[in-house]
Amino acid sequence: MNQLKTKAPFTERKFLVTLVFVTSLFMFWGIAITMADVLNKHFQLTMNLSRSQSAFVQFAVFGAYAVMGIPAGLFMKRFGYKKGVLLGLSLFSLGAFLFIPAANISSFAFFGIALFIVGCGLSTLETVAHPFVASLGDQRTSDQRINFAQSFNAVGAMLGPAIGSYFLFGKHIEGSTDLTSVKLLYAVIGMVILLVAVFFSFVKVPPTTDPHVISEADADAVNVDVAPDRKLIDHKHFVWAVAAQFFNVAAQAGTWAFFINYGHEKMGFSDEKAGHFMVVFMGMMLAGRFIGTFLMRIIAPHKLLAAFALGNILMCIIVAQNFGLVSFIALLMINFFFSIMFPTIFSLGLKNLGARTQQAASFLSMGVVGGAFFPFVMGVIADNAGIANAYYAPIICYVIIFLFAYKFYKVKH
Repeated sequence: MNQLKTKAPFTERKFLVTLVFVTSLFMFWGIAITMADVLNKHFQLTMNLSRSQSAFVQFAVFGAYAVMGIPAGLFMKRFGYKKGVLLGLSLFSLGAFLFIPAANISSFAFFGIALFIVGCGLSTLETVAHPFVASLGDQRTSDQRINFAQSFNAVGAMLGPAIGSYFLFGKHIEGSTDLTSVKLLYAVIGMVILLVAVFFSFVKVPPTTDPHVISEADADAVNVDVAPDRKLIDHKHFVWAVAAQFFNVAAQAGTWAFFINYGHEKMGFSDEKAGHFMVVFMGMMLAGRFIGTFLMRIIAPHKLLAAFALGNILMCIIVAQNFGLVSFIALLMINFFFSIMFPTIFSLGLKNLGARTQQAASFLSMGVVGGAFFPFVMGVIADNAGIANAYYAPIICYVIIFLFAYKFYKVKH
């Protein structure tokens, strides 16, 4: 009985090297996702696209999650976490290299194909990395490990707009249709990701925790399926987690996609300056991740998630009022409250699913497809009613997240 009260460690020494590599993956896909937001605005300038048309950038990336989520989960279940990571990195690198011919022929459709393949790589990495991190130690600290790893996703989310703004906006001449900077940027990204895949192939991964083996010493430490006779879809907390993840990423993708537009149109910033403020925007998410990880030591994850969802409902209302600096600060704060949402929803959705944890992870990753459609919705509103009014739309997303966090997160026995 005394062992049951023992404080669970964050991880074990044997997992440290693996944890470092897997955590770095969170940073790399953070760079890729937020760089797509810079591409959104850059393509508006260089390819003369409307905001609703440029939203196809997000559609290509996040739409890949709907296609790749289940195959990635099946691949992971068949070949393991390590080979799943290598598959994701390979697709990521291939998609980045395809930017070269896309830029050479100046084809937005070809860019869409390249972005879709990048998205397939990102989907695979997300499907694998979350349960991978969760398995690198005691389940009771899985929320902390996932939020810690997601903190480095926030670092990547800061680097993405910083790098993208420097290369794509820094030397852009108004009216220019030159895509050389896009080609060079993604060629370098493809090479870096390929090298990471080579290095990770040499990492020896220790045996991870088998999620359906009950430890006599401490049953709470293991992800035990509390209802093995039920189908996965009968686990209501999992179903609600998928819905909450769909709306979470929908709101996130729309908010990020038009951040630079808001800064340019409502605050009078140049595109490059707005891109630099996007680094601050992502820094707010990084701060939220670290603060949120700390707060979870004293506040239950679902309660913190509910509070952050209410915070973003308020922030969206303030942004939509177009109060100048006050609204822009509220826009920055949206990302602070975004911070814990994805990893916490993911972790709560995987609780007590036992041997079906990996399958559930693939469906939760597919929930990211919400990001493929919502930028179109916000883009249409922005084109017809103004960019500020587009920020009313995400409120419905936060209502769904609040309901999940307030009531429907509970595991039913």
